[in-house]
Amino acid sequence: MKVLVTGANGYIGKRLIGSLLDLGYEVVCLVRDLERFDESKFFLEPEGIEISAVDDIGGEPLMTSVQHRKREMLSVIQGDLLKPNTLSSIPKDIDVAYYLVHSMTAIGGKDFTDLEIECAENFVKAVKDTNLKQLIYLSGICNAKELSRHLGSRLRVEHVLEKGDFALTALRAAIIIGSGSASFEIIRDLVEKLPIMLTPEWLETKCQPISIKNVIDYLTGVVMKEEAFNQVFDIGGPDVLSYREMLIGYAEARKLFRIMLPVKLIAPGISAFWLNFITSTNYTLAKNLVDSLKNEVIVEKRGIEKIVPIQCFPYQIALQRAFSVISKNSVISSWKDAFNEMSTNITRQFIEIEVPKFGCLFDERLVEFTREISEVKHNVWMIGGKRGWYYWDWAWSIRGMIDQIFGGVGLRRGRREDTRLKPGDALDFWRVLVADDNNRHLVLFAEMKLPGEAWLEFKLDQKDGKNFLTQRATFRPYGLWGRIYWYMLMPAHFFIFGGMAKRIVSFQK
Repeated sequence: MKVLVTGANGYIGKRLIGSLLDLGYEVVCLVRDLERFDESKFFLEPEGIEISAVDDIGGEPLMTSVQHRKREMLSVIQGDLLKPNTLSSIPKDIDVAYYLVHSMTAIGGKDFTDLEIECAENFVKAVKDTNLKQLIYLSGICNAKELSRHLGSRLRVEHVLEKGDFALTALRAAIIIGSGSASFEIIRDLVEKLPIMLTPEWLETKCQPISIKNVIDYLTGVVMKEEAFNQVFDIGGPDVLSYREMLIGYAEARKLFRIMLPVKLIAPGISAFWLNFITSTNYTLAKNLVDSLKNEVIVEKRGIEKIVPIQCFPYQIALQRAFSVISKNSVISSWKDAFNEMSTNITRQFIEIEVPKFGCLFDERLVEFTREISEVKHNVWMIGGKRGWYYWDWAWSIRGMIDQIFGGVGLRRGRREDTRLKPGDALDFWRVLVADDNNRHLVLFAEMKLPGEAWLEFKLDQKDGKNFLTQRATFRPYGLWGRIYWYMLMPAHFFIFGGMAKRIVSFQK
């Protein structure tokens, strides 16, 4: 059986693919950028070296389930649902497809609700002449009479997909709890960082959180089940909790003492700004999340338990599974991996790769060193996150705070893994464009608020028996203000970039 997965680079998509391969399905992944898809995590490494990653889908080392996987069962095709002419590569002989495309941010001036409808319509047209029998759509629980823009958009997409020449199975999920999920990471940020929290009224809204493992169980369990054709099911865990109770439950699981003070008069805009400032989300996403949290997401449309009879994990167990994965530094996917609205030019950069040279301003440092080149490369690959930026970390922190105040991502995202980088990874307020191990070349693209575009590049070379680190900051300004911004910061850049390059080659731990 051949299965198409849209949104294969997303949080759910990355975790679903391995389970589908384990079940023996031939999987076709539709992605916007082939460079961002890393298929190595699903198979044995070269020379039979076992993969050490652990996932909270199964809670065990991935090798326990991937030893039998065959590379020929996985293929990747490139296509953008906003560009219908790129979808001709979708195979005609697909039997089942997953629709996992979702957005809560605007792109190119278009509202996200319109973009979601456009994507769904283009998908329905693209698969019209295929053998597709069943489409499985992961949505959100939307039983309230008045829905938030986010949940309303999800429902509108469902109505578009219902018009296709296939059987639609819609699974409407509550809050998903798993390592790297947006809901889990926001709860984590709030509880870990704030010993005292002012809790607005919307935190008393009820929800029914569900473990990521159970979501994957349901997604795979309904495949070609005729009793699930043209049906809608709500999926949630056994616990019905308020968001406040979820925060308390997290604190208890981590043995943290937290004080929560209920406050009635906190405007949604202020709540969104606070989430943007404290958590890893940006303001636009935070605003849509706060808007959605006014709607109860409790299971009403039942019946899935008869088709896929599984035992769903309670909230505390779902948390413990996520903690286990995080402690092993084995988070295989994160909501932060997705591009945000500040990265509208980044897709072009992934395709072209070349950092621009014309109309740009530069700060370049060349540092010679006598250490093993592999040791310095390790330092470069460890940059950001817990390691920091090697020099004047306090200045980087201030820049991150300023970015958050103006609605940017700040430094809160950290990095997905401490030691490995791959194209597409979020790295504090940068995005990894190139992480070439063989050529020892790392390129980062700035996602902070800037009057221009910025790149930070590291290259390690050997010339005439000597080792060199080339570090280059490139800035393409937007008009006069962009140039003023650059020259105002030149004194700070002199110390920060110079100190960072020297520290990278000398740092030892």
